[in-house]
Amino acid sequence: MVQSLNSTVELTTTGVSYLAIGGNKVGKFLLGNKGFEFYNDKNVNDYIQIPWDSIDKMGANITGRKISRHFEVYTTQGKFLFASKDSGKILKIARQHIGDEKVVRLPTLLQTIVAKFKRKK
Repeated sequence: MVQSLNSTVELTTTGVSYLAIGGNKVGKFLLGNKGFEFYNDKNVNDYIQIPWDSIDKMGANITGRKISRHFEVYTTQGKFLFASKDSGKILKIARQHIGDEKVVRLPTLLQTIVAKFKRKK
């Protein structure tokens, strides 16, 4: 059995991890006092635990007042991509632990394409 990082849990919700090459993994997010955790529903031993102090930044696409389901977590180990219907709640709790400056607005696909064309000119 896997030992959780957190001693208290602030939010539990469902979502998807896009880390696996073989496909997406559906599971549960646990956000607590020590870190961000994802546990696969099919195999509890397949998990991701990220302490709050090792997160460089977290972000999601925001269009108007709507926050995208997809969000990214950047650490020194690399980038993790997740999706959840509660991505706004996840980012709000993360903001309390990692600070306002580390929760960022990521560019949309259209903004990324436009930026690439501007750089080529």
